[in-house]
Amino acid sequence: MTDSTAVFPVFAEELLPGGGHLSFVLKRGELLRLTDLNGNANVSLTMFNAHEKTERLNLPDSLKCQHTAKLTTGHCLYSDMGRVLAAITADTCGWSDSIGGVLCADEVTEKYGQGRYQELRNGFFRNGTDNLLVEMGKWGLGLSDLLMTLNLFSRVNVDDNGALAFVPDNSKAGDSIELYAPMDTLVVLTALQHPMDPNPEYAPQPVKLSWMKADASVAEHCRTSREENVRGFINTDRLFA
Repeated sequence: MTDSTAVFPVFAEELLPGGGHLSFVLKRGELLRLTDLNGNANVSLTMFNAHEKTERLNLPDSLKCQHTAKLTTGHCLYSDMGRVLAAITADTCGWSDSIGGVLCADEVTEKYGQGRYQELRNGFFRNGTDNLLVEMGKWGLGLSDLLMTLNLFSRVNVDDNGALAFVPDNSKAGDSIELYAPMDTLVVLTALQHPMDPNPEYAPQPVKLSWMKADASVAEHCRTSREENVRGFINTDRLFA
């Protein structure tokens, strides 16, 4: 895989600690790299049109229109208006889960036990629902807007009978995923363990975020990977015509 930073210099970096959460607008033409620092990272992510937040990530459409059961390099993340919120231009671990969702506070307690702030201070046990809602609240969004999340770096297999199986060690230290924004996209994310991760210990892993100013050529293989994506990019480009 070509190192994007050799072509598009990084203009900002930030560490997202395990258990942390963040939101920002990934502007049209920007490229975001997420790097798993220690291995076994999971980043739960949702997206919105930054200028019309009733338009948001639609995972069923993203899978259906691209005829795939997984999301990786060459695929696009579609909104419910048929526009491309982000294109996955690179992915060294090869799979991101669109099924598992996130845990709420009660589920975290049931899985990992008590992890209260009173005893653990900043090491208290966080949950995906609350973390995402904290960030969404900064943009005027609430519980009714938290509909779908994609779990970057994680893989869940489905057998012939429909049973789900989490695949351990899908992501290794140094694995990365890059997302290109063909529109101004509000990105909301949190770094917490996948809900199906069998590890009985609460141990979310950190991720490094790197921002680059790119151009549309970086996502050309996503645009042309299938006819549906050509139409998706055209729908998106019309916003800026």
